[in-house]
Amino acid sequence: MTKDDHTLLQAHSATARIRTNALLTPGDPAVIFVRDPNAPSGDETWSYAKLDHEARKIAGWLQERYAPGDRVLLLYPEGLQFAAAFVGCLYAGMVAVPSSLPGQYAHQRRRVDSIVENAAVATVLTSEAVAAGVLDWVGSDPAREITGAVTDGPEFTDAHAAAWCAPDVGQDTLALLQYTSGSTSDPKGVMVDHGNLLHNSVALSRAFGLDRTTRFGSWIPQYHDMGLLAILLPPLLLGGSCVLMSPTTFLKRPFGWLQMIDKYRITWSAAPNFAYELCARQVTEEQVAELDLSFWRFAVNGSEPVQASTLTAFAKRFAPAGFRSDAMAPCYGMAEATVFISGAGLRELGVTRIDEARLENHEFRPVGEDRPGRDVVSCGTAEEFDVTIVDPATREALPAGRIGEIWLRGPSVARGYWGREDATHETFGVSTTAGDVGYVRTGDLGTLHDGEIYVTGRIKEILILRGRNIYPQDVEHGLRQQHPELVGLFGAAFAVPVPAGDGGTEEQLVVVHEVRGSIAADELPRLATRIKAGIARDFSVRTAAVALVRRGAVLRTTSGKIQRAAMRTRFIDGLLESRHLDGKAA
Repeated sequence: MTKDDHTLLQAHSATARIRTNALLTPGDPAVIFVRDPNAPSGDETWSYAKLDHEARKIAGWLQERYAPGDRVLLLYPEGLQFAAAFVGCLYAGMVAVPSSLPGQYAHQRRRVDSIVENAAVATVLTSEAVAAGVLDWVGSDPAREITGAVTDGPEFTDAHAAAWCAPDVGQDTLALLQYTSGSTSDPKGVMVDHGNLLHNSVALSRAFGLDRTTRFGSWIPQYHDMGLLAILLPPLLLGGSCVLMSPTTFLKRPFGWLQMIDKYRITWSAAPNFAYELCARQVTEEQVAELDLSFWRFAVNGSEPVQASTLTAFAKRFAPAGFRSDAMAPCYGMAEATVFISGAGLRELGVTRIDEARLENHEFRPVGEDRPGRDVVSCGTAEEFDVTIVDPATREALPAGRIGEIWLRGPSVARGYWGREDATHETFGVSTTAGDVGYVRTGDLGTLHDGEIYVTGRIKEILILRGRNIYPQDVEHGLRQQHPELVGLFGAAFAVPVPAGDGGTEEQLVVVHEVRGSIAADELPRLATRIKAGIARDFSVRTAAVALVRRGAVLRTTSGKIQRAAMRTRFIDGLLESRHLDGKAA
């Protein structure tokens, strides 16, 4: 255990730890926000003293109006104001509730509406940059009975900072409601306490040897569990610094993320699988020649699942820029375990080729590299958790070589879902049939092989077609490998009921995939036919329909996960706007 690890575990709370760092190293940079990595004045830096002062202004204002434990909804764009508001909630002894912005679309507003109702928030905090839209949303429904405040406005003063009182909080005090992404169900508020935050930061730092000299940085949204709890918070607890960028900036110009890593000498940065794929495809040879990525020691990928081919392609593409292949760090995490569960770094990519036919029967059977099979990436060891692989139907612990649901137990596991006793009872504190107690169910399928976690998919999304178990991400990834027109875009594979010959129904495959506007309309029928033929050849299943949609039409969560259940509903309800549809809804 390092000195930093011991100090974190002994800390009374996350609040006390951040406050101590602000007092010990007030002039050190805490958070840097980058608008343009090319511009000399394209960033803004807050020292620990500045962050502490802004947080105390917010905390003092909150303490004047609300009670300890009240929930505070945070609606911010990426930037320094979110960091101040989150730390301000910790300083106030209140519960931060980060969320994406209400936005202009109905589904975006429904998500925030459901969070407000579930969490029974006392107030909404936002920043001047988006205040007009947020305050309009707040006032659009008088039944909410809440008000909004602009934390970088004149209402928050130095007097509030001076009036602030350190809250009576400990490791058991609730700190955060982290709402799940909702990729397979409605978002639920995971109850994360100060002890969870401290222990998970220790688990992360131990796994990768991180300390106060590590510089974190990414463009992942700050309200998402990875952006908040694996990028922003750990350096503040360790006494280090982090560099932030807007997701919009990255999506408009992926090269900017790599420029940020180069310019600010970032050693720890994380992104979903699609971001590595996007960079490998879009960054030019001339741009690669401009980069120095030799400082980047941990390129974290926490997707579902991590694709070996993507990481190999990225490492090869950026090797001339000094990127080392052993920097690739596949990880596994989830909000119910605070965020980080397992990871592998500073080694060559751990990939095991397994027999695909056995995989359909939930068996993890390695085969030689010269044999056909599926490459599965190791997500490393979960040193701070007890991990058991369980049959999700019978709750019987499974032996080595079997694929089942991943169950976890450890100090980073949260206490349950806010206001959802039914879901908490189903997911948290569960027991195996042998009486092994105290686990959280992840909903993920996978196995332990040589002590390392391999994730194969989500239970709720697995496709059961004529008795065979097929993983939707395998279908989606296979299409992008076969059809250059689909590279860099998103697809969703799911099953729908169709009439069978005996008068009943059977489940058949439907694929929805984005296509670029540059593809002519008369080319789309031929592309759909090739997609059907490729699926029949590679998976031996019949495709009921192929829907080719405009770019951006495949719904994803805030972390980039495909919302297959929502896409299935849209297809069945006839709400999918297709550029070309080969087949029909059930």
